[in-house]
Amino acid sequence: MKKLMFLMLVICSINLGSAQTTVGDATLPNTFTFEDHTLVLNGAGMREKFWIDLYAAGLYLKAKSADANKIVAASEPMAIKLNIVSKMVSSEKMIDAIKEGFEKSTNGNTAPIASEIKEVIGFLQEEIKKGDVFDIIHAPGKGVVLIKNGQMKGQIEGMEFKKALFGIWLANDPADGDLKDAMLGK
Repeated sequence: MKKLMFLMLVICSINLGSAQTTVGDATLPNTFTFEDHTLVLNGAGMREKFWIDLYAAGLYLKAKSADANKIVAASEPMAIKLNIVSKMVSSEKMIDAIKEGFEKSTNGNTAPIASEIKEVIGFLQEEIKKGDVFDIIHAPGKGVVLIKNGQMKGQIEGMEFKKALFGIWLANDPADGDLKDAMLGK
């Protein structure tokens, strides 16, 4: 009986270990569930700047894909999870990075989504610290939902905004090319 219980414990431990992916000092779940959607981790990587790990990011989709343009354009459930792993990430720095990311992902044409960008920047005004987790969820028919540490911070409608936001990480000129490749499972 003890051997059987030990064997069951080992099997459960193996299954629990495979239900997560470790990226640097962050652990990301291999699935992400919201509403009635279960998404799979497409890929994950670390955002670095000057060889310093800033945050781990994971892209969650209904089915795995390496086609960034198709993912950005898709009006289907998807999410990006950001785990802040550095004390160097502050609200001000994240806001600056988001503004720069929108400029790049829209090829400098942020005017059509200026009010949405202002709204998301408002959500980021609250202090950001090491250990914070952001979930950026695209829910068709609802728009993009931003959650910080399990608490909903806001919801922004509009497919053009969704494309620009996900484009920060997946567009032709992303925030970090290595991170983009990792999120695409390459």
